[in-house]
Amino acid sequence: MTISAEELDAIRDSVRALCTQFPGTYWRELDQNREYPTAFVTALTESGFLGALIPEEYGGSGLGLRAACAILEEIHKNGCNAGAAHAQMYTMGTVLKHGSPTQKKEWLPKIASGEIRLQAFGVTEPTSGSDTMSLSTTAVRQGDHYVINGQKIWTSRAEHSDYMLLLARTTPKEDVKKKGEGLSVFMLDMRGAKGLTIRPIRTMMNHATTEVFFDNVTVPAANMIGEEGQGFRYILGSMNAERTLIGAECLGDAQWFINKATAYANERKVFGRLIGQNQGVAFPLARAYAQYRAAALMIQRSAEMFDAGEKNAEEANIGKMLASEASWAAAEVCVQVHGGFAFAEEFDIERKFREARLYQVAPISTNLILSYVAEHVLGLPRSY
Repeated sequence: MTISAEELDAIRDSVRALCTQFPGTYWRELDQNREYPTAFVTALTESGFLGALIPEEYGGSGLGLRAACAILEEIHKNGCNAGAAHAQMYTMGTVLKHGSPTQKKEWLPKIASGEIRLQAFGVTEPTSGSDTMSLSTTAVRQGDHYVINGQKIWTSRAEHSDYMLLLARTTPKEDVKKKGEGLSVFMLDMRGAKGLTIRPIRTMMNHATTEVFFDNVTVPAANMIGEEGQGFRYILGSMNAERTLIGAECLGDAQWFINKATAYANERKVFGRLIGQNQGVAFPLARAYAQYRAAALMIQRSAEMFDAGEKNAEEANIGKMLASEASWAAAEVCVQVHGGFAFAEEFDIERKFREARLYQVAPISTNLILSYVAEHVLGLPRSY
């Protein structure tokens, strides 16, 4: 859908107003205690922001990817973090595009209202990593249900989600005719599920990530989305939206770092002069700003193409890479400008610095993006 600049500005204003209720003290306390930002996620849900991509007929806002990007970018620009909530935006895309009418009516309105949380995305495994087609978690049909056995890792928000969008193998890899077949997608209700074990993984940032073990976990056959064996293709459809949205978060982080460093450079005096007068401070800041602006154009283009129904894989991948690099460059500059003060928790820089580093690795690493561009854009031989 098309959305005007005025409408985007109004969305940004609303998000900014919400973020003022969650200052740095709120995030610092959560970070210190490794707690989930429940109040923040609830506020986002009640404001309708997490249902932005769900059509109005299912209780959502019916907005496009550009609007969703504006929401996430503004959250990060204002010092907050959408990592605890952003999956609610894009994981439902598999249900929306490939679910049956019954499944859509059952789940989408509840996701939009916040009655159920769909934050967990069960794909990555310890042995397969980014090689999704080699995953080994199995789903075996037994009557009117499937039995799940296996393990997932880096399944963020599993402890704080009601459902998991789960990718599992329904046909042994050696029995599939085409690469990419044999994997199926399920909506797994984790509330009280027997045989399900969730173990938190403590990381350098407060990201609520976990490893999940499945020991004869049952899921109704009615909870399979689309056709058996076509799950890999279904989740691929959501990945370009995910990469664009994560890129928008990185743009917000870049702006936060640049704004923070610029304000400090305009007030901090050393040797009788503002440090912003020194080219050693001004030039890196100017370069970080240029990187942010260039990345922003690619993310905007990716979102526009997605909303227009055009293929945007190249733009989504390159945009995510450029945006993550821009945010990290801005983070480095912000630390240098603040000097020792950057390492003090009260300035929030060290927390945001740790958070920003994640996105050159997740949800897809920079090297895999470069492999994609080399093969699918430049036509070079496949490297793996």
